[in-house]
Amino acid sequence: MELKRDVLDPMIAWKTKRNRKPMLLQGARQVGKTWLLKKLGKQVFDNCVIVNIDREPVIADIFAKTKDPHRIIEQIALIKGQPIQPEKTLLVLDEIQDSDEVLNALKYFNEDAPEYAVACAGSLLGVALRRKGHSFPVGQVDFMTLYPLTFVEFLEATDVRLAGIVRSWKTDDPLPEMLREELQDKFKLYMLVGGMPEAVAGWVETGDIREVDKTLEGILRAYPLDFSKYATAAEVIRINRVWNSMQRQLARDNKRFKYSDVQKGARAREYETSVDWLCKAGLVHKVCNTETVRLPLMAYKDENAFKLYLNDVGLLRRMFNLESTSVMQESRLFMEFKGVLTENYVLMSILCQGYEPLYWTSGNQAEVEFVIEDTGRIIPIEVKSKESIQSKSLSEYRKKFNPELAIRCSQKNLQIRDGLLNLPLPLADRMKDYVMTTPGDIIEYRPDNIVK
Repeated sequence: MELKRDVLDPMIAWKTKRNRKPMLLQGARQVGKTWLLKKLGKQVFDNCVIVNIDREPVIADIFAKTKDPHRIIEQIALIKGQPIQPEKTLLVLDEIQDSDEVLNALKYFNEDAPEYAVACAGSLLGVALRRKGHSFPVGQVDFMTLYPLTFVEFLEATDVRLAGIVRSWKTDDPLPEMLREELQDKFKLYMLVGGMPEAVAGWVETGDIREVDKTLEGILRAYPLDFSKYATAAEVIRINRVWNSMQRQLARDNKRFKYSDVQKGARAREYETSVDWLCKAGLVHKVCNTETVRLPLMAYKDENAFKLYLNDVGLLRRMFNLESTSVMQESRLFMEFKGVLTENYVLMSILCQGYEPLYWTSGNQAEVEFVIEDTGRIIPIEVKSKESIQSKSLSEYRKKFNPELAIRCSQKNLQIRDGLLNLPLPLADRMKDYVMTTPGDIIEYRPDNIVK
């Protein structure tokens, strides 16, 4: 089945972009990078030529022998038996992370042959770029990132009607109760399946959660295989220890990453490069702490205090061994982990909207899950997975910093009151729309505003 991906729109715009550079599509393994590039080639180009650098060494050798992009194009066209024409053909260079020559060739495509549309992908490009460092042509490529499907993209695959409603819902209208219940049911399903394309497609095609679980288990088992393929033997041991500690790290009420949970007596200097490896691979996401709320926000992040989240809620659910009945019936076991699953969901939504969040603490007294910067404002985002929305931490933050807008993601209905926006969890993917709307323009919540 075909899945709708929102990042396709900026990729289409890239084709006609002024001063277009070669595209580098980053993302974790199995998030659908190659599939999406094929779709781009089919949708807006006359033809698409795909080269897998890992599986086609004869083509990799071309890049080792010449730096002339026109000669490279000519030889690839001969080997593939397909024309590669300026502006009409998309040349996809897949799995390029192991080839210094291909990465360096992007510089020459940008400088000497910008008329050719070249797009590259690789499951561990972030790791490769970290390893290769200075050899990478900085400033010579257009970066894009692909994440697992968001909730609204999941709705596109499972319930087009609801997806259309979420995408078009006016920012000043609370959700009718019946619609809110429908979205809550779909949200539970998303927490179960997650956003990995193969898992979503499997659910749509079979409706069998056992097949979904097999897919998720397979992905979780496959990830460590990359450790040994793209890291040294010494690194592999440490990366595996960090990866295997993720369940313990996230199960604690205080989710600040502890090296002692990786190995007794472990210190940062032993494992910080392993944490960085997993982040560069796109398998985990690092959210650093700040106690200072000033612009620019990133200048005040504490790299030594951070939380790690997984790249997908479905994978996290399987990592916790939560069965489908636990999620759908909200059993006691599910409720124990509901908080971290919800936080992980909101984080991925925030990342997909282009934000780089931190989390805020005030000593040991208060903590707000995320803070983001947008158009010269710092906006706190609290996450509540339960019906209760009482929070001393967000109240303390607002008293201390008096933000123009604060956001609470919860199960409660949409409302704005005194600069506090309650955003229903299923609408998290619309957060940027609300951030860009002046709080006074959003209707104040009143019970009679809700359509029954």
